[in-house]
Amino acid sequence: MTENDYLIAWGLYAFAALGCLLVWWRMTRWIWRWLREPLQLLMAVLLFSPTIVDPVKTQFAPAVAITALDLVLKVGNNAWRAISDLFMYTMIVFAVYIVIVLIRWPIERAANARRERKAAFDAALAQEPAEDDEPFHRPAPASGTRVEPRL
Repeated sequence: MTENDYLIAWGLYAFAALGCLLVWWRMTRWIWRWLREPLQLLMAVLLFSPTIVDPVKTQFAPAVAITALDLVLKVGNNAWRAISDLFMYTMIVFAVYIVIVLIRWPIERAANARRERKAAFDAALAQEPAEDDEPFHRPAPASGTRVEPRL
């Protein structure tokens, strides 16, 4: 296999994996967000993580494909290396995801609280009777009371 064939094969695989990932996103969009995002990350790791096939030539292949082929066809001894690569990439991706979630969580809580305060304020404004701008529609003050001008 020449270098050009190798790059073409990886390009075709990347295109097909991207299509599979988009279908997976479409299939999981109905799920609760805190379950959907980790599932989407897991599928991205499964599809896009490479593993070394031949250490001498430094050629890579998709880790999930190497694992499946080695286990189903019982050829080669790359399955454990591919599984360990999948596990390593999964741990790295989920560690980064947890950091992002820990940053995003207080920001979203503050935004939700701000939205709730605004909704409560708007509801209070809607229930409050509108003030009359015309001073002539007020009832006459009782005798002896002081009348203040409206500003």
